[in-house]
Amino acid sequence: MKKIAVISAILEEPKECQEKFNSVVSSFRGSIKGRMGIPFEEGISVISITVVGTLEEINSLTGKLGNIDGVVVKTAIAKREI
Repeated sequence: MKKIAVISAILEEPKECQEKFNSVVSSFRGSIKGRMGIPFEEGISVISITVVGTLEEINSLTGKLGNIDGVVVKTAIAKREI
């Protein structure tokens, strides 16, 4: 069954990690329903990604993003299945 999740990411050094971050996100484009990014003048970007997928897909995306240097990731997953 699929679930809805929100993946929140903080890119502490966007210039160094944004290309890799975007590459990982684009490889999961079938699961991604929305994305919002806010760049801050302090050189930090905050990105929120809404995902629909299995727990394995959500965890895989979260793990791959979290393994990128300079990226901090947290995920909230709905309890209800869709």
